[in-house]
Amino acid sequence: MKVLHDKDIREPLFDFLEEVYGKIRIIEEKMMGKSRADAVMVTPDGLYGIEIKSDADTYTRLGRQVKDYNLYYDYNYAVVGTSHALHVEEHIPEWWGIITAERVEDAVDFYILRRPDRNPEVNWKRKISILWRPELAHIQELNNLPKYKEKSKLFVMGKILEKVPEEVLQRQFCEELFERDYTAIAGEIKAYKHKKDL
Repeated sequence: MKVLHDKDIREPLFDFLEEVYGKIRIIEEKMMGKSRADAVMVTPDGLYGIEIKSDADTYTRLGRQVKDYNLYYDYNYAVVGTSHALHVEEHIPEWWGIITAERVEDAVDFYILRRPDRNPEVNWKRKISILWRPELAHIQELNNLPKYKEKSKLFVMGKILEKVPEEVLQRQFCEELFERDYTAIAGEIKAYKHKKDL
């Protein structure tokens, strides 16, 4: 059996997730606390952390990573090569989903061994920190909140969490990540800071 590496898994995995979930956006290599998520999947109603453990990987850092994933994402998946399929459950919480990846001839075949349940440990303060300042400003606008121009990002996040009902915020939060334009962000931040100084 050929060993599957991380790079063999990524693109076919994202295609597979699109087939399963429909409208998605993938953000790769996202920092979260002291760890880095391999990928984050945005759906219209939730954020999924995705940790890829290929056949070439070990579980060495997984304990630390799991703690960070649990703070930031509504749902989490471990995507594992067949060499890990039998033991991955011992290393992740019961609410994490498991997808197995196996090489079949020249393709990679995926199977959902276990769908994830909602993560009971997600921390909204951590989760909302994923948003950039212009994205937070848009959420303030949508909910008719004051602009708090002189206040810190931390203050603004606190006000949003205090004033916006969670189910409304969840939808708006996911929409901001769907709309995020990495090519335009430098200009957006500059424009935001300029408006703030006026």
